[in-house]
Amino acid sequence: MPARFPVLMLVLVVASHAAPAAAQNASTEPIRYTLSFPAPHTHYVEVSAEVPTGGRPQVDLMMAVWTPGSYMVREFSRHVEAVAAAGPDRRALAVDKVDKNTWRVAAGGAPTVTVRYRVYSREMTVRTNWVEADFAMLNGAPTFLTLADGLSRPHEVIVEPARGWSRSMTALPAMGGGAHRYRAPDFDTLVDSPIVVGNPSVYEFAVDDIPHYLVNVGEAGVFDGARAARDLETLVQAQRRMWGSLPYDRYIVFNMLTFVPTQGLNGLEHLNSTVLMASPQATRTRQSYLSWLELASHEIFHAWNVKRLRPVELGPFEYESEVYTRSLWIAEGLTEYYSLVLLHRAGLSSTEELLNSLSNEIETLQATPGRLVQSAAQASFDAWIKYYRPDENSVNSSVSYYTKGVVLGLLLDARIRRATGGARSLDDAMRAAYQKFSGARGFAPDEFRSVVEQVVGTSLQAFWDSAVNGTSELEYAEALESFGLRFRPASPSGRAYLGMSTRNDAGRLVVTQLRRETPAYDAGLNVDDEILAIDEFRVRADQLAASVDRHKPGDKVMLLVARRDRLVRLPVVFGAEPPRVWRLEVNPSATDAQQQRRTQWLQTRT
Repeated sequence: MPARFPVLMLVLVVASHAAPAAAQNASTEPIRYTLSFPAPHTHYVEVSAEVPTGGRPQVDLMMAVWTPGSYMVREFSRHVEAVAAAGPDRRALAVDKVDKNTWRVAAGGAPTVTVRYRVYSREMTVRTNWVEADFAMLNGAPTFLTLADGLSRPHEVIVEPARGWSRSMTALPAMGGGAHRYRAPDFDTLVDSPIVVGNPSVYEFAVDDIPHYLVNVGEAGVFDGARAARDLETLVQAQRRMWGSLPYDRYIVFNMLTFVPTQGLNGLEHLNSTVLMASPQATRTRQSYLSWLELASHEIFHAWNVKRLRPVELGPFEYESEVYTRSLWIAEGLTEYYSLVLLHRAGLSSTEELLNSLSNEIETLQATPGRLVQSAAQASFDAWIKYYRPDENSVNSSVSYYTKGVVLGLLLDARIRRATGGARSLDDAMRAAYQKFSGARGFAPDEFRSVVEQVVGTSLQAFWDSAVNGTSELEYAEALESFGLRFRPASPSGRAYLGMSTRNDAGRLVVTQLRRETPAYDAGLNVDDEILAIDEFRVRADQLAASVDRHKPGDKVMLLVARRDRLVRLPVVFGAEPPRVWRLEVNPSATDAQQQRRTQWLQTRT
């Protein structure tokens, strides 16, 4: 290795050691990567890649700026260091960085060049990289440089585990020649196949004779992997029953049990795998385990919805700029709806737990003033600038395409079942869309609506205009009547209400969010105001609720706040705490027909 290449370096090497270059089609000759971890405690992965040039005088190497499934430009190249290149004779070649994520190598007509670099990997999310002494979790987009004009060529990966690591796992197909060798047919597949290296706990099960793996990192004798694997098998069976078949020949659930409080429970879908992030304690309580199962259900459902059945804009991928679609409410929202429903159909949640989860989505939506400002379709389109960059006013100006998508799924499912006398459902519409659009080309928004209309046998344009593309209040009566449900009767609590969120900032009571049309908002409170007193009585950071409870709705008080170190007095009139009116329950007066429709809803009919 030339001296200019440090020992701690991720190396991307491109070479021609398979067959003479003249005998190969330059567009199909693979890029060959080697990943190594000589000092994993420093959080670096070193990449070496052999890159075919086709005999060109120069080649451009690109790193993606975002990763599919997470719609925000993340500038992965900021973690790349020490990019260097050499020709077949090992002489150094000039490398110039020509923009934020592109390096130009002066190949000088050499058939291959060897490019080396290293990537700092200490961002614990499902979309980024993490390397430490015990293991490595690598995603494709933040790891691999590739030829800017060579995304369709094969990409091969050799993993060299660090000392003491025994295993590497990825959904990439294995390549001959030994362990830890993999081959992706193209860059899309490489990006869509995370790699975990270390000593994970692996649980295998089969559905339709297709192997599935639960790969736990950080199990630590706390997370119940055997139980989770059994329940995943049951869940996959329920999802297969709905869709009719499995779309892959192997599937891996990477379960990163290395809880980071700022990230919480999270997941990201891939073509034949998923990465989950959770606490090792996730199997300890019923609620935390149910949340983990719901997450797993969501990400596995993506193997059909998004990875195969996809909006037309989401593939082939453009990795260097935003890709806009108005269909994320389908891709994510309907996936979340089915993650809850199929968990129940699998027998892993009770009817009460399902209704509670759906109630949470409805309640969240109805408590979001932004639902009357931004449509589900626009929320999808604006994901790049809004969803992943929330601020204190997001609740007033935007809506989650996840949350509203769940509710739209419920309403649409009920509408189809009611209109067809129970003969058809949203299940049928999803299967029909999958049959039509899971090939090389995805669906446009109107095409998805057209498929649903064919299933229901009538126009849904008015529903789409109002509920999907519009900001009108949603109508729940039809769904409730169809499934024999009701919103639980709720009585006013009689408690006083301000309508703001706060945090305890080292003993300071600081306003963090204000919803529109609440007493605090109307009184002129600002985010970052420090609340000091109500009617000249000191309010400590841990005593706000008790202080508010000393008043009743309609009371007029004076708030003393500190705003940028100035004291401000604001008159405010307490409102009444809104009752929880969006909690679903079975209607005790449901007719036999309604009970039958509810039973059909909670079962899979293929």
